[in-house]
Amino acid sequence: MGCCESSFWKEPLLRKDQRHGMNHPRPSNGTATAGAAVGDGGDEAWGVGKLRHKRLANLIGYCCDGDERLLVAEYMPNDTLAKHLFHWENQTIEWAMRLRVALYIAEALDYCSTEGRPLYHDLNAYRVLFDENGDPRLSCFGLMKNSRDGKSYSTNLAYTPPEYLRNGRVTPESVVFSFGTVLLDLLSGKHIPPSHALDMIRGKNINILMDSHLEGNFSTEEATVVFDLASRCLQSEPRERPNTKELVATLAPLQNKPDVPSYAMLGIPKQEEAPPTPQHPLSPMGDACSRMDLTAIHQILVMTHYKDDEGTNELSFQEWTQQMRDMLEARKRGDLAFRDKEFKNAIDCYSQFINVGTMVSPTVFARRSLCYLLCDQPDAALRDAMQAQCVLPDWSTAFYMQAVALAKLDMHKDAADMLNEATTLEEKKQRGGRGP
Repeated sequence: MGCCESSFWKEPLLRKDQRHGMNHPRPSNGTATAGAAVGDGGDEAWGVGKLRHKRLANLIGYCCDGDERLLVAEYMPNDTLAKHLFHWENQTIEWAMRLRVALYIAEALDYCSTEGRPLYHDLNAYRVLFDENGDPRLSCFGLMKNSRDGKSYSTNLAYTPPEYLRNGRVTPESVVFSFGTVLLDLLSGKHIPPSHALDMIRGKNINILMDSHLEGNFSTEEATVVFDLASRCLQSEPRERPNTKELVATLAPLQNKPDVPSYAMLGIPKQEEAPPTPQHPLSPMGDACSRMDLTAIHQILVMTHYKDDEGTNELSFQEWTQQMRDMLEARKRGDLAFRDKEFKNAIDCYSQFINVGTMVSPTVFARRSLCYLLCDQPDAALRDAMQAQCVLPDWSTAFYMQAVALAKLDMHKDAADMLNEATTLEEKKQRGGRGP
């Protein structure tokens, strides 16, 4: 927890969704993040972290501190579907936007299923988040079974898949059932128990179920298609429910405002443009990072060597054990491989050094971060750059490496913010001052 806090924010957490163990921090440097506490799910987090899709609020980090485990995901600044549907203040979600939400979440589920992650725990309107453009995204936290409360379904039992009540197991068909409850939320603007809704659908009382705030502003034909899909999702027999590809195929033709941006339909301000690259002259490292020139970054890290590590480790005579000598030998092999551009070998050697844990070297994390970038693993590169910042919170190189990794992950606004922060820290150091 402390590591993540030093990496991402210096102000208290803004709010916490008690229902799902989610923390929403205010980043100190603009980096978009959110956190959730989990159980011992390191391997699972690693698997979820490999997922990358524009319909997901992607996982970008996993930190451990004693018994605490914290997931770090992209921060979604425009609240949840529950807020926009059930607790709106100025305007409700228009019909076209509701159809877009349904499609985007279906696409997220289909992507996860295709990538071998078909199980999603406790899918509901609180798991659907809106990004800076107003586009709906599915929280990656639901892909983790080790939630804080240890339950797969924390909602009222009336909304829980019937097979889960029988055997306590989540299946891909259970996820589709939960998607059906989200469709009901979108149609009605209320949280209606599935059994009650199915009775009304069978009785052709669709208009009674529809959100009264949409009166006269929706297509009855489109609503009928969505109600029919919801009914199929909510069948008591799992095998009678559609799969995720059928969800997408049914919802895609209903999109009637494809050219209207989501922020306009939600009535939220347009996203801010990414801050410009600093106008003052950049340092060689800043220039290389702004150009995404990995070769130049490599040359700089080789030349800098370990001079920035001074003072991070002070070892007593008693600590010079055989294990310590082996660890330093692993680092030396990593340095030689790094110098010779044998980046996969460097990753292995640096990992041996890091895993011993007796010494902590921000330079090793920065070097391994670059190795991961050169091996097309930007997620791992970002994690290492974050770890380097944990060790030296005001080290500009850690920020520079995060900027490059974020850009590789197509998080360009966050990358620009991080580049600006790195430049500021570097200038303060050159002036003899201290970073924030």
